[in-house]
Amino acid sequence: MTDHALDRPAEIRRPRNPFARLALAIRRRPLVWFFALTYAYSWWPAALYAYTGSGPAILGCGPFLGAVTVLSVTSGKQGLKALFRSMLKWRVGARWWALAIVGPIVLSALATVLNVALGAPMPTSEELGNWTNIVPTAFAILLIPVIGGAWEEPGWRGFALPRLLNERSPLVASLILGVVWAIWHLPVYFIGDQQWSDLVLVVLATVAFTWFFQNALQSVLLAMVVHAVNNTISGEYFSQMFEGSDSTRQSWMLVVTWGAAAALVVRYARGFRKAPAV
Repeated sequence: MTDHALDRPAEIRRPRNPFARLALAIRRRPLVWFFALTYAYSWWPAALYAYTGSGPAILGCGPFLGAVTVLSVTSGKQGLKALFRSMLKWRVGARWWALAIVGPIVLSALATVLNVALGAPMPTSEELGNWTNIVPTAFAILLIPVIGGAWEEPGWRGFALPRLLNERSPLVASLILGVVWAIWHLPVYFIGDQQWSDLVLVVLATVAFTWFFQNALQSVLLAMVVHAVNNTISGEYFSQMFEGSDSTRQSWMLVVTWGAAAALVVRYARGFRKAPAV
């Protein structure tokens, strides 16, 4: 009996080794596998949290681990070196460094001003005096993979975004990535660590992040800095000043300020709504 499988070109034969078959599947759908692995790596602590009631509900460096896994299979050392180089890419221009630091501070401060204007109590001098903790907290988030959110960026911006941009406009790529990124946060929403309005915030912030990442020479380091500064100034500083309905309003004011930034990007950023030529 003729084995027709032997007549197939080597590159399309189905390997018998299960690990080889898995590697082939990852090479064929690297972006899909990145998302799947990122969820798997990130969400496993949620089961432990559900059992013990303590610890993190999500592993913040899951996207980084997902990117490393897929790159190891699809492009080996060359792909990994490119990712790590981008994580150390600091020569991008002083204005982008300034925007990475000042941008999140301005948007969070504006959200706080709006919240107070709409009825939230004015933060006390003691609360405002906690600004001395901002710098060490930001550095901890930036440097320690398992806390904060900066180590999500090698996955979201370093791996996924460039591949989404291959055939899509920056706007469409941002919306796709924003939805995936928002869903990724679900465990922390369910345990009450974040407001449900943050689902909208994440999608809108992704639009602004995409514009920044493209203009900052696709530096993953700068994306990590933006993420670390934002999580520090918004989550660990301003948002800690409010409780109850005032806290909920603060989260919606962040939606307003980041939404305004996203709207400016969509309206004025050149080519943001245009897909690349095929």
